[in-house]
Amino acid sequence: MSLKHYKPTSKSQRGRVSLNFRALLSGHRPHKPLTRGKNKTGGRNFHGRITMRHKGGGHKKAYRVVDFRFDKKNVPAKITSIEYDPFRSAFIGLAIYRDGEKRYVLLPQKVQVGDTFVVSENAPLKPANRLPLANIPVGTFVYNVEVKPDGGGVLARSAGNFAEVVAQDAGYTHLKMPSTEVRRIISTAWASVGEVSNEEHRLVVVSKAGRTRWKGIRPTVRGTAMNPVDHPHGGGEGRQGRGHRIQRTLWGKPSGKGQKTRRPKKYSNVFIVSRRKVGKRK
Repeated sequence: MSLKHYKPTSKSQRGRVSLNFRALLSGHRPHKPLTRGKNKTGGRNFHGRITMRHKGGGHKKAYRVVDFRFDKKNVPAKITSIEYDPFRSAFIGLAIYRDGEKRYVLLPQKVQVGDTFVVSENAPLKPANRLPLANIPVGTFVYNVEVKPDGGGVLARSAGNFAEVVAQDAGYTHLKMPSTEVRRIISTAWASVGEVSNEEHRLVVVSKAGRTRWKGIRPTVRGTAMNPVDHPHGGGEGRQGRGHRIQRTLWGKPSGKGQKTRRPKKYSNVFIVSRRKVGKRK
């Protein structure tokens, strides 16, 4: 375990649990040619209207350009650092390819500085290696999975996540997602072997509201605390139930707690083999 538990020297320190980054990271500073500046939008669009709630403020962050496409194939690469990325929960690493090119990549668990990986159709099944889904046997854990061939990894990218190969069928690979959904993906799409790094991210206890504001997350007001004009759950004398069975969003749409929120005619419905299990008991 690489967690730090704090003594209750103040109210905000009581119960706080954080990651011991000294033990997890290699201590390197970001590779400057692979960093970019990034302006904050505050959740507003070009009209200045809020299109995403609960965003604003936060510490200044430098964006790391992470390679999700892995278009350099059959060229071995060596991991030279394990670094923190403020824009994602997982750790990233600086990979130096044999031809000298440097790229940031998403790191899996059990990969250390000095380890190598390769992107190839005939790559061995070891963590960080990347190969087509058709060449990955059933039961293997994968991450950074493509939906379209050479489109870049989009699935199973957050800390500790992975998808499991459960079947190979008629040119499609069946993957069990972190949400428990089983989905068909064309077998010529690529995926990396392993599980995403920083699996202890889920055990972190923030312990005070200010630390959330440093991340650029503004407060969320409960619907039951609002007036009827402001939210479907609002109104009532004192603490009241929401008055209807289905939990709803600010706009009256079903949300969470066992309700189905997916559109009945969504384009990707044909690729779903088994729907995700909703609610507290997955």
